[in-house]
Amino acid sequence: MIRSTTAEWGWPAKLLHWLGAAFILVLLIHGWWMTHLAARPDRLANYGWHAAIGYDLMGLLVLRLLWRWANPVPALPGDLKPWERTAAHLGHFGLYVLMLATTLTGWAMAGTGRVPLRQDLLGIELPLIVQDRALRPLLEESHKIIAYLLAALVAVHVMGALRHHFVKRNTVLRRMTVGIGPQAPEEGLRTPSTTP
Repeated sequence: MIRSTTAEWGWPAKLLHWLGAAFILVLLIHGWWMTHLAARPDRLANYGWHAAIGYDLMGLLVLRLLWRWANPVPALPGDLKPWERTAAHLGHFGLYVLMLATTLTGWAMAGTGRVPLRQDLLGIELPLIVQDRALRPLLEESHKIIAYLLAALVAVHVMGALRHHFVKRNTVLRRMTVGIGPQAPEEGLRTPSTTP
């Protein structure tokens, strides 16, 4: 199934979700490692790789948002309490905001170092949106704080998905996995919000 429905995610949505998740995990771990453990002479190369992966995550994020807006969003299970429904919508909205903010602050910071970092993993050059070196400390601190907030919300997101699977025993996690056939619509599905 290519297009998503009100009961199931299509394979492009699943692919974009898991590719994005892998990129975020790599960037969070690599970002912490390169700023805390990497040898100083190696840091410039690490910053280059980090920026390249970040640029590609930004491209994936734009594709994901476009795909989400062009497709229906599967409904939440009907047995969720109002606070669970609100938490789900706020959590997803927060993830998108933090992913965008992290990639944008990283992009802004990429032009403020000794050597501008403008290439993605495919060698495509992006324009530099900030080149004032005086702004680097502010951008670096903002990028770090937003990345930590993103890491915390990702952890909450994972715990929520596992709660749906093991405690609530609904199809929320199963329908985002690859290799599992479409699930029967659950009773009492409600129409999802239009928020991405």
